[in-house]
Amino acid sequence: MFDHPDFDDHEGVHVFSDPATGLRAIIAVHNTNRGPAAGGTRFWSYEDPKDAVTDALRLSKAMSFKNAMAGLDLGGGKAVILRPEGDFDREALFRAYGRAVEAVGGRYITAEDVGVSPTDMRVIKTQTNHVAGLDEGPAASGDPSPVTAEGVFRGIKVAVRHAMGLESLKGLRVAVQGLGHVGYGLCQHLHQAGAHLIVTDINPDVLKQAQNDFGAVVVKPDQIHAVTADIFAPCALGGAVSNSTLPAIRASIIAGAANNQLATSDMAEACRQRGVLYAPDYVINAGGIINVAAEVSGNYDKVWVQEKLEGLENTLKTIFERAAEQGVATTVIADAMARERLGVSS
Repeated sequence: MFDHPDFDDHEGVHVFSDPATGLRAIIAVHNTNRGPAAGGTRFWSYEDPKDAVTDALRLSKAMSFKNAMAGLDLGGGKAVILRPEGDFDREALFRAYGRAVEAVGGRYITAEDVGVSPTDMRVIKTQTNHVAGLDEGPAASGDPSPVTAEGVFRGIKVAVRHAMGLESLKGLRVAVQGLGHVGYGLCQHLHQAGAHLIVTDINPDVLKQAQNDFGAVVVKPDQIHAVTADIFAPCALGGAVSNSTLPAIRASIIAGAANNQLATSDMAEACRQRGVLYAPDYVINAGGIINVAAEVSGNYDKVWVQEKLEGLENTLKTIFERAAEQGVATTVIADAMARERLGVSS
């Protein structure tokens, strides 16, 4: 574990197994200097369990940076559940997972992520109180996707202002990869702002809906990064920007909702050298965790959430300006700012 390339002095990596339900889960706590580690739980079919470990390590570190950059009193953590093969009792599995979260003793607060539903969250809640992003209760914040989408939209406007000198998105072409809850919500904002949409997803029904709602142009998943566009918005799983895709990307801005958009860290410098402005994912997509933090406080406040989203805009502006002044990748600036806020060295 200590030799894993994505191990970054994580405070704890907890492995849980429950043969009776088929649960196999990893809860990674990266840093709790600012408060209990918070981050979603991913439920996914991993061909190789090693990939689940990599996801947990990378995503938990990103959550530390994300929460710090959003100015939240939360640390960073992430969990992955390996989806069992064959038939399984979903409710029993998520009850077992809830007991796993409880066993971490409050050092990790979980929420929704890829593959986990509001119903699953309610089941987890029966076993532990260290849950957020619920759709019911006195301080429930509900689905964080709309707030994430709004934050990404705001961030895209900051990037366009910096890179293109434009105050409006009208007429700009945006290639959106992935039309899940966040991706589709982002499309709604972009369409209302007058942008032209080029989209892809593996779900044909949502693609047809995007055509009807936004007049979007639909392309195959393996073509989206190479279309003629001003902005490329990765909103699916990670690794969208890689050695194989970057040379074909025509957009001058990469700004989306996906986590771990860069397949490798050196892709940020590669983007800079190609004249592509990259909005660090853990900054631009922090709207969801801001929404969750409002719930964790016990008194959900929409005004506070909006103020934090405005703070993200200012943070991105600072990152872009400093990166340009110093001639370095945007992630160099963002990582340094995050580590300073976490109180850790590079």
